[in-house]
Amino acid sequence: MGFKDALADVSRYRNAYTLALSASMGSIFFGWDTGLMGGILTLKSFQHYFGIDKLSASAQANFNGNIVSVMQAGCIFGALLTSWVSSRFGRKRSLIASGVIYIIGSMIQSVAGLGSSQAVALRVLYFSRVFAGIGVGMVSALAPSYISECMPRHIRGRCTGLVQFSDNIGMMLSFWVNYSASINIPYSDMQWRMPFIVQLVPGVLFILLMIPQPESPRWLVEQERYDEAAGTLAYVVRTSVDDKVVLLTLDEIKADFIGKQRISLVTQFRMMGESRQTVLRCLIPSILTFFQQWTGTNAINYFSPQIFAALGITGTASGLFATGIYGLVKVVAVGLTLAFAVESWGRKLCLFVGAVGQGLTMLWIGGFGAIHPQSTIVPASYVSIIAVYLYAVFYCIGWGPLPWVVASEVAPNHVRAATLTVAVSVNWLFSFTISRLTPVMLEKITYGTFLLFGVCCMIMAVWTYFFLPETKGYALEDIKYLFEKDVIVRSLEDAPGGRVFLGGKRATPVEDMRGGADIQDSSDSFRKGDEECIEVPNLQI
Repeated sequence: MGFKDALADVSRYRNAYTLALSASMGSIFFGWDTGLMGGILTLKSFQHYFGIDKLSASAQANFNGNIVSVMQAGCIFGALLTSWVSSRFGRKRSLIASGVIYIIGSMIQSVAGLGSSQAVALRVLYFSRVFAGIGVGMVSALAPSYISECMPRHIRGRCTGLVQFSDNIGMMLSFWVNYSASINIPYSDMQWRMPFIVQLVPGVLFILLMIPQPESPRWLVEQERYDEAAGTLAYVVRTSVDDKVVLLTLDEIKADFIGKQRISLVTQFRMMGESRQTVLRCLIPSILTFFQQWTGTNAINYFSPQIFAALGITGTASGLFATGIYGLVKVVAVGLTLAFAVESWGRKLCLFVGAVGQGLTMLWIGGFGAIHPQSTIVPASYVSIIAVYLYAVFYCIGWGPLPWVVASEVAPNHVRAATLTVAVSVNWLFSFTISRLTPVMLEKITYGTFLLFGVCCMIMAVWTYFFLPETKGYALEDIKYLFEKDVIVRSLEDAPGGRVFLGGKRATPVEDMRGGADIQDSSDSFRKGDEECIEVPNLQI
């Protein structure tokens, strides 16, 4: 898709893009905190206020891991709450509630320590980060699901990927806010409080933008509110509720929910194992979010100033400036990916290319650290710094935006809430684990940290190539056919050069499988009609 085509597409579906941007604004929460805390930890004013500058190097590493990871602990609880809350109250109201929780947590972080001792201030800071994390965990689970459920199929990947785009914007802004605070605000409490205060802005904007948006049509169908569901479908494509496309889509959603309305959360978890196809579709979102964390992205996001210092960029301001450039590179890269790659290359190729590129750059950084452990500048140091930025580009091509896109597409409609709750909980669990371990690993095994993540990225590339079918271009109600049979064959068909491994073997086309299912449904309907005629012949004319 060219630039003019992309602009025309945005104009045509401006309601859909507005909805996606409004919901994805919530992802700025996580991105903002990801970049915010790593920079604040480097400020001397923060270190002195909480007594961190008096700790040993090992104790400082533990503190850094704890203060970063407690938010992920809150995110896990938030993600676990999401399934019940969104099924009971709807996606929209749950998203607004998550914004309110985040704002309250951010306000408490901003005033931590006022009128209290150092020990009490630290406890308040820990509590507020856990509390804000509950809101972040909720929005991270809800936003991709809500957007995916509302979007037309041919822009669904791009719109769902806006979640990651907003994440990167939040991260970039927090990097530059930290840099600005370090050079423009004198050494004082306000130097580290100001970044906490500014993070209230995206929370307020998120709530204001979400208020006028409609509810998810698939949740409305589940509640048997069909007229409202048709209204949402018509709104996102800017047409009337009587349009044939709207009515056809509504019928497809209703058919997918037949016999599955108002399923309790406990029942949804049980139904995740109802068939081989359902098990595969419920596992893949969790595998994707597990792998996303083991790319090592949060190791760089949270501790990039320390990593740049190890590569020779010294000084607090210089490290924060280099980190700010890293955030800018990520925003540009993910923006270009969503505009031109995700709907043309497809999900699978983006993930594969991203994994290979991330693996190679991580292995280079680890290898350089092994050969040159000193922080002095040598020519290869510049290559390593460029490798960090290239890592960001490859992450944004694949494992940044695409796991959320594929997870929201693959999850079965009738157990979507439970499936995505598990997937997001896995994401936060390993985000917690990695953010807690990274400062310790950087201190203990140094370059081995990057080698570990590099090997993990190569494993992801292999898994994507052999085991993940392409989902681009399919309606959510048709994706089930991709996992009905011949999953590995279909995956290799979709992989670059994959048909070499297949010989003449091919997977059954989805169109044929859908046609067979339609014939079976028609046959069942006729049989049901005959049975009704036999049971009540006096009512048949």
